[in-house]
Parts: sequence; C-alpha cells; structure tokens
Amino acid sequence: MSGSSSLHVSSLSYDTTDDGLRQAFPDATSGKVIIDRETGRSRGFGFVEFTDPETASNVLERLGPERTVYIDSRQCRVNYARGGGGGGRGGGRGGGYGGGR
Repeated sequence: MSGSSSLHVSSLSYDTTDDGLRQAFPDATSGKVIIDRETGRSRGFGFVEFTDPETASNVLERLGPERTVYIDSRQCRVNYARGGGGGGRGGGRGGGYGGGR
C-alpha cells in the first residue's frame, strides 16, 4: 500500500472532463484532467483524489491486477500517483545576474 490518497489515471480521452473523471470513481472527492498550457487540450492523463490512502488502495484492489477502468469508452490504466511534491521548475542555478567572476 502506498501512502498516497491520489491515483494517476492514464490513456484518457481528450474529451474526458474533470467531472467525468471523478464520476468514474464513486468514492472520489475530486478529479483533475491535466491540460496542456500551450494547446488547451487534455494531455491524456489526470488524477483522482480520495479522502484517505486506504480508500485509494481499496479502489486499486477492486480494479484487479490489470488496474484498468473504462472512461469515455477508453480503457485507462490506474496507479498510485507519485509524491512529486512542490512541482517546481527543475534544477538550474537560479535567476538574476550571474556575474560570478
């Protein structure tokens, strides 16, 4: 069991909405389809939140070893969301004048 109360759902239809994603999981408190900033279209994956890690774990168990669910007529894969934390912009040396001579 993971400590995450969030599940990652991949292979979503470009037409799947946040509400459609949440409705596919009756125990979910929310669903979020990830949208590409430049195109405004779905990136084909999203996240479903549950009240606690135990509920998320139970949902995965009910899906069986394939961990798939049909959403908008597409077979989608479900796994624990990785704990990414913070979502920053990656490495680098920071901004400002580098100078450093």
